[in-house]
Amino acid sequence: MTRLEPGDVAPDFTLPDDTGAEVSLSSLRGRKVIVYFYPAAMTPGCTKQACDFTDSIDSLKAAGYEVIGISKDKPAKLAKFRERDGLTITLASDEDLSVHKAYDAYGEKKLYGKVVEGVIRSTFVVDEEGKIEVAQYNVKATGHVAKLRRDLGLAS
Repeated sequence: MTRLEPGDVAPDFTLPDDTGAEVSLSSLRGRKVIVYFYPAAMTPGCTKQACDFTDSIDSLKAAGYEVIGISKDKPAKLAKFRERDGLTITLASDEDLSVHKAYDAYGEKKLYGKVVEGVIRSTFVVDEEGKIEVAQYNVKATGHVAKLRRDLGLAS
């Protein structure tokens, strides 16, 4: 796989969300969408990142952005995650990792100095026409949303 870059067409997807309803990127055409991939629901870093997106969702929506968080967790686990942490962003399940792989958000990474295969914490901003505007790989869970907001010119 090659990493996505600004100007590339964002791979379309249709995935179940935490309620079992389908969410698809193509249905959001005409809006800007932040798609982010995280390793596992209800872990400390992923919880911090999801809560940061939830805390920013009103201002992101006011600026025309939707947010979709994607993990390999089953929809039932995502529902528990939403409930436990009061999340208001869309959580989608990619159990077979096909969407992760289409975005090159799954593969070799370093974890505690070892090379392992797993989810690469990544964030993409997709423009109104379905093209990648921002592609960020190996992002940090803590402070990432604030940095993304700065990158998008949305001061906190």
